[in-house]
Amino acid sequence: MSAITWEDPFCGEGANCFRLGTDSDGNAYITIAGDENTYISDSREALRALIADIKAGKADHLL
Repeated sequence: MSAITWEDPFCGEGANCFRLGTDSDGNAYITIAGDENTYISDSREALRALIADIKAGKADHLL
């Protein structure tokens, strides 16, 4: 497994901070800031599609 390079945290109101990361094998990761040893992972393409769908409002019903 390649080392994960984490981006700076994205924080909402309060303490809701998430981090995105990638590795040299083409994988993408999402974690809660401060808990980088526990994460979900998929391909960079899958993460790109997830972010695009969220921006398009496809997850608004979850709010």
